Amino acid sequence: MSSPCHTSAMLLVFVALAVAGAEQSEERSCDVIGDESSESQMERALLKKLEPLSHMRFNVTVEKGKTENYIYHFRVCREVNSTSHDFGGLVQTDRQNGKTTVIGRINETQVFNGSDWIMLIYKGGDSYGSHCSGEKRRAVIMISCKRGVTASSFSIISEEREKEQECFYLFEMDSSVACPAENSHLSVGSILLITFASLVAVYIIGGFLYQRLVVGAKGMEQFPHFAFWQDLGNLVADGCDFVCRSKPRNVPAAYRGVGDDQLGEESEERDDHLLPM
Repeated sequence: MSSPCHTSAMLLVFVALAVAGAEQSEERSCDVIGDESSESQMERALLKKLEPLSHMRFNVTVEKGKTENYIYHFRVCREVNSTSHDFGGLVQTDRQNGKTTVIGRINETQVFNGSDWIMLIYKGGDSYGSHCSGEKRRAVIMISCKRGVTASSFSIISEEREKEQECFYLFEMDSSVACPAENSHLSVGSILLITFASLVAVYIIGGFLYQRLVVGAKGMEQFPHFAFWQDLGNLVADGCDFVCRSKPRNVPAAYRGVGDDQLGEESEERDDHLLPM
């Protein structure tokens, strides 16, 4: 084989390996049950809402006596072990013998929600043995609203395997992604108050800068329309005095001071004896 042909063949091999590596490194996400054309738009929207949790891993250990000692591994719309290519979104590991059991797979996903919760369901897990008529396992994860927390408190609630059909594992966790959007609408009064305060601030700051930089005012004269507001204050004080006063202006005050009643009335002619006769 000639050198150019050999080089081209090597390049093709490298490109093929690079493409294969890229496909392997790309993690698969949730696939809603049903054909792509019939998938629910609501379910797609909920999966997009859960996307911030996809990079996180959750584990919980359950120990019941000497017979049951398991670790449950969970990821939101991602495979727990991407190298195994088993679509396992929730996997059980037996701590005694290391055996792994897929509880639910992300390629058979259902999701729905309420006002403050999201229910994520992985179906198509490994088959039961003698329980539940040998049907495939199913994981149900209840994600409840908790503001300010990305994700926490992942735990298993129960395993229902005493029925003939529709058995499931029930898990729960808290996350802010399940919370409804906060209503930030302002009332009409709040909008008017904010508008008025903004206009007052613009008037004071703008007038102050104009008086200082353009007019060259100093001290209190920098306040916009200082003389007007000063006169207005005096007029308001006079009006309050006029409205609130309960007696005519020429009536003397009833308060005479401490000790006035002991002094008695002074005679208007108390100095008459000093006048020359």
